[in-house]
Amino acid sequence: MSIRWPRVLTPTYLSQIIRTQKNPIKALHIFNEAKSRYPNYHHNGPVYATMISILGTSGRLTEMKDVIEQMREDSCECKDSVFVSVIKTYANAGQVDEAMSLYKTIPQFNCVNWTESFNTILQIMVNENRLEMAHSIFVESSCGWEVRYRIRALNLLMYALCQKSRSDLALQLFQEMDYQSCYPDRDSYAILMKGLCQDKRLHEATHLLYSMFWRISQKGNGEDIVVYRILLDALCDAGKLEEAVEILGKILRKGLKAPKGCYNRSDLGQILDDNDIESAKRVIHEALIKGSIPSMASYNAMAVDLYTEGKIDEADTVIMEMQDRGFRPTHSIFEAKVAALCKVCKVDEAIKVIEEDMVKVNCLPTARVYNTLLKNLCNVGNSMAVLKSLNKMSNKVGSAGDRDTYGILLEMLCGERRYLEASQLLEKMSIKSYWPCTNSYNSVIKGLCSLGRQYEAVMWLEDMISQGKLPETSVWNSLASLFCNSEKIKVSSEIFSRLSTL
Repeated sequence: MSIRWPRVLTPTYLSQIIRTQKNPIKALHIFNEAKSRYPNYHHNGPVYATMISILGTSGRLTEMKDVIEQMREDSCECKDSVFVSVIKTYANAGQVDEAMSLYKTIPQFNCVNWTESFNTILQIMVNENRLEMAHSIFVESSCGWEVRYRIRALNLLMYALCQKSRSDLALQLFQEMDYQSCYPDRDSYAILMKGLCQDKRLHEATHLLYSMFWRISQKGNGEDIVVYRILLDALCDAGKLEEAVEILGKILRKGLKAPKGCYNRSDLGQILDDNDIESAKRVIHEALIKGSIPSMASYNAMAVDLYTEGKIDEADTVIMEMQDRGFRPTHSIFEAKVAALCKVCKVDEAIKVIEEDMVKVNCLPTARVYNTLLKNLCNVGNSMAVLKSLNKMSNKVGSAGDRDTYGILLEMLCGERRYLEASQLLEKMSIKSYWPCTNSYNSVIKGLCSLGRQYEAVMWLEDMISQGKLPETSVWNSLASLFCNSEKIKVSSEIFSRLSTL
């Protein structure tokens, strides 16, 4: 397709042109040609970001790296978000060292704030279990003015230490936050409380709770119940029911500022007599909910926490009480419920939550909830049910999926050898300009060849090549085997004539 160049080119117009290109290499050619056509034209940060995103999304990492280098040489102002996306692209491609190398060169770019890049590379190092490297990054970067907020980074380090059963070191890091001019937030307390309780350091966990009363719980915030519950459950599991009841009383008075008589002490006393740990936990959870100031935040925090732990029935009870109080469940609650149901192989119930429960409370299904559904499916064979639901909700409420949704579903269909359905899904993806990766194209084309579907196979081969993607050798072998059938020799010659023009 020929390009209609304007009399005067602007970066915004160039961005629009390259976004419409199906082939990322063609887009890159246009991007580079602009400077030779317009001597007075200069790329700016947004047009570089667009070009880098196109190349990164299509897996053209070598070309992406060249454009990044060009951006550095141009010294145009660029945003932190550009580096965040590239760092994630490298990490997803298994090139963590490249991500680290890019992060270290950020000072050479015209970027005045790289807080998110700092947090992103730190998160990647923690995920990769490179704790020494994570510590080195923190020490080198946390004191500069370019990194403006350090609390998230400190929380990441505490989390990493707690995962290694070193909550003692995490506690030291927490206590040194004041020296870092940082103020611990609710996540700080939740991470450390969970780590201390997992390491059976209940004495330190109790003192952490008391410090929380006067640092972040002075106004009785209902979201704090998630942190309180961690300690109370740990005390119950350790058989310290009396201590749990005593601390619950302090939480209700000092932490949640609950009115007197908000929970029935006789119920707790009866449980102490029965020594029933699970029943004690349920009553304590009810007391926390009833004792907190009724709010969307408190119900949301408790429900999501319970679903995450797989306590579906208990979380459902929280939702019912939430609705009785006039609050409507949020997207995050439904996402957590869908994930919990999928983990116990209740896929049909998870789909029912999306199709019925969410719609009933005017909480329209989003791409994120479908991505949650797909990523948490416990076994193969469920892709058709998800595809049917996605089509149904797309027709009812508009677009319900994004690029990731369709990409994951396409991989699942190929994994289940449902190549015709995968081909139909590819048609919908093409309409939305959701171009799949090279591996997905290879799988679909080879699968269609195995079914004798030569026309669809060649159609997607042409589509693949038009995007600058190269089929692997096995794809050509599959096509050759299909076309060498004596009944299809005439058709084969016609098709290969078309392919030779690509």
